[in-house]
Amino acid sequence: MITEVRLRPLRSADFDRVLELERQLFGRGAWTYGMLADELAALGRWYVVAEPERLDRAGDQPVVGYAGLWFDGDVTQVMTIGVDPAAQRHGVGRQLMTALIERSRKLKAGAVLLEVRVDNQPAIEMYRSFGFEVLGVRKRYYQPEDKDAYTMRLDLSAAPDATADAPVDGPTGGPDDRTGDAA
Repeated sequence: MITEVRLRPLRSADFDRVLELERQLFGRGAWTYGMLADELAALGRWYVVAEPERLDRAGDQPVVGYAGLWFDGDVTQVMTIGVDPAAQRHGVGRQLMTALIERSRKLKAGAVLLEVRVDNQPAIEMYRSFGFEVLGVRKRYYQPEDKDAYTMRLDLSAAPDATADAPVDGPTGGPDDRTGDAA
């Protein structure tokens, strides 16, 4: 069981675990090793992983979640949030989102954008709890499943919300990102 996690920058040593979670969470739409490496090397990207403060039993995974952000100089885009199914409902997705929002504030982004599958109600509810609003629907955005996605936006030009600073050491590789919806 996961009691608390700490966030740290994503490292290449984490790729195998992140890709394992990608396949588990996103199926045929999961990133490959090359896609992940390219993503980390791209400008404006920032990725973190969540790992348990301690492992309670043999076989627990050291990385239970990951998230990425892309900054284009104006707004940030959540590129991905993925949480191990065994760690879902333990606040890991919330901690990752808090870190992405705090990073966006530090970058002085005007807003945070993301896409989420219209049928992922837990993720949609989490995003709404942070103040994200639905802008519209992107038809058949998620491939190869042909699923629609909501586009959502969090305005950061207003006063900061109550999100707590998440302990994050800094960017990986370069500034980073991808958006998914497996919170």
